[in-house]
Amino acid sequence: MCSDAHQIALSYFSGYFFITNQNSFIFFLHNSLTYFVNNSSKAPLPLKNTNTNNQIILAVAPMEGVMDHTMRELLSQIGGMNYLVSEFIRVTQYPIPTSTFKRLVPENKNQSQTIYQHPVHTQLLGSNPDLMAESAHAAVKAGATHIDINFGCPAKRVNGHGGGSVLLQTPESLHKIMHAIRKELPAQIPLSAKIRLGYEDETLLFDNVSAIESAGTDKLTVHGRTKKDGYKPPARWEKIGEIQDKTKMTVVANGDITDTSSLLKCQAITGCNHFMIGRGSLNNPFIYQDLRAALRNEAIEDHQNQFAKIFAYYTVRLQQDYDEVATLGRLKQWCGHLRFEFDAIRENLQVLRRCKTVSELTQTIERVTKT
Repeated sequence: MCSDAHQIALSYFSGYFFITNQNSFIFFLHNSLTYFVNNSSKAPLPLKNTNTNNQIILAVAPMEGVMDHTMRELLSQIGGMNYLVSEFIRVTQYPIPTSTFKRLVPENKNQSQTIYQHPVHTQLLGSNPDLMAESAHAAVKAGATHIDINFGCPAKRVNGHGGGSVLLQTPESLHKIMHAIRKELPAQIPLSAKIRLGYEDETLLFDNVSAIESAGTDKLTVHGRTKKDGYKPPARWEKIGEIQDKTKMTVVANGDITDTSSLLKCQAITGCNHFMIGRGSLNNPFIYQDLRAALRNEAIEDHQNQFAKIFAYYTVRLQQDYDEVATLGRLKQWCGHLRFEFDAIRENLQVLRRCKTVSELTQTIERVTKT
């Protein structure tokens, strides 16, 4: 991160300057971003007037198949986030019963919090307004204190059954679903939604935003890509900024936030103070802690020595709820993400993937992470 940032700085400034540490440079970079973008012909996007001292809200994104209650618990133990969102619970032919919400989002049995007292929002996905409303009501009965609706999932199997981002093609459907849920929920229960910029393109973006807002929605998380984009970079933060300018809902920016410099640049472009991080938290489970430290102008710890203990803790946690095969599969899947931030994992990824037991994998992790 610092090497890229130094290149940016040096390309715009002449002369000499002294930077005491990485965090000082982060703040140097942020203070310089407005000048860079507003005065460079190569970067036409205007930056908004923001104050880095404003309270920044950080959320853990709901990622199907990886962000289950065990991963939420691990990230919550490390800390730094304000809240987490559950994997989506799919509503198809029948309303989801209360018992299912307690099983799939076990934090609902603990006042909708992790054991480390971070709030967990319950997310639903579906297309039938009545079934979604009944399910939302059941979630609240199960203990949910915040309901979130997924209109952003790009998966073909989800879109093929009328859920997720396919609904971004019909703003009236978004309104009907959110309106039905809002009528069913107690007034004190916040309601939010997550969208992408569109399905094939961004033509209906502001129609979708208006449809969701007019239904009484409190908060909107926006992933800065269309369904067609998938996860191809870059996320278009400038579009999130346009939404921020046009809505009274709280806007949460999502997409390509991986470190402090990207967070501050996203804040400068969007004007948002609320951010959601997905894959970045799987790549670096310490990311929220690191962001908080950097924003306080404190040194960011080197987590290489902590990693083996965290991995061991997570392994034990998985074994409490999953069998050997599922535990091994989830650990290997996580290693695929960790390789982007931890050299020891990247350099030994193939060895780790060939491990046949949980014990073999954890012993290998312990060996390759020793300094």
